[in-house]
Amino acid sequence: MYRISKLPITLTLLAAVVALFTACGTGSETGQNSDIAATVNGKPVMLKEVDQVISQQTGGQQAQLSPLQLAQARLQVLEGLIQKEIMFQRAEREKLVPSEEEITQEVNRQKQQANMTEEEFQKLLKDQGQTTESVREEARKKIAIQRLQDKVNGKITISDKEVEDYYANNKQQFVDKRGAGLAAIIVDPGDNGLQNDAKGDLEAKQKIDRLYQRLKSNGDFATIAREESEDPNSNVNGGDIGYASEEELKQNGFPVELIAQFLGPMQIGEYTAPVRFGNGHWYIFKLTRKQLQTENLTLETKSPNVRQQITDGLVNQRKQILNSALLEVATNESKIVNNLAANMLNNPSNLGLRPASSGAVTSTPVNTATATPQSTAPANTASPASPRATASVKP
Repeated sequence: MYRISKLPITLTLLAAVVALFTACGTGSETGQNSDIAATVNGKPVMLKEVDQVISQQTGGQQAQLSPLQLAQARLQVLEGLIQKEIMFQRAEREKLVPSEEEITQEVNRQKQQANMTEEEFQKLLKDQGQTTESVREEARKKIAIQRLQDKVNGKITISDKEVEDYYANNKQQFVDKRGAGLAAIIVDPGDNGLQNDAKGDLEAKQKIDRLYQRLKSNGDFATIAREESEDPNSNVNGGDIGYASEEELKQNGFPVELIAQFLGPMQIGEYTAPVRFGNGHWYIFKLTRKQLQTENLTLETKSPNVRQQITDGLVNQRKQILNSALLEVATNESKIVNNLAANMLNNPSNLGLRPASSGAVTSTPVNTATATPQSTAPANTASPASPRATASVKP
């Protein structure tokens, strides 16, 4: 099925609730204030914002980064913050900034999706060194940038000929393989910091048994998954984890006897008893779809709707290109002063570093594959995803 990627710069639930950026302060463009990492049309991006993002991305372990890793991380994070500020200012000029009431609605929606009480939400903010106002500022930027992108992307149209040409050139992608569609309730014995989180093997076993009894008492699978599943994909989607072929199920560690159950006596809508996988997690699976024979799909196939899938995929590809073009134009129209980069050039022996705001920097290098934070920059050069992609079900 098509994968419709999230648009550049928009934030996921975790980014909106956990990776909370502080609002920009004030300052000059001269670069004399070392607390100002960069300016966008005179508006400063503070170095403490950059270090705060790094702290969040490394789980508070930024002190484990070597000086070279910290310098690289700062440049990457700052690039993302600059691009976000460029897009937000463009949205401001086009009068796309949300009202205070709309911001409140967005923040409340994020709390609900995270299944957090107000007390839990405030504790999270305190743990992250954030404030309610910083959350609102991030929501303001998120909504404004999304509206800016939607304004541009609303002009996209896909003709029937484009859809038919894509299908004709990619028929091998449109094969419905023997397999199963699944929903899952997942309990992880690890400490996930979630509401109703089971910690340890005993609590995990007790929790999965309790949830199984709720199902047997006519509990709604989707509701229980949203409320209790300890997996960000399954709880947001009401348990739905997608469709996978028989071969993909085997590759992802599903026991042979469980696969035989899905493709054998189990009927759509039925669910399994609790089953534990090698990773220690407990699962209850619900069968949402069963495909016993591999079939070639046509443009007129309704389940799945091939024509609509191709259209959605082509629209998504154009969105990625247009969002990249929008960022490029907005950047060219902006005056950007990157003080952090300039300081690195002026101080090549130490890359202009001073200790990160929340901890000293160690000189011991660590594995860059796992410790170097990823850039918060928009995916403005991402290659378009294939319009047809089979959903991967991973336990």
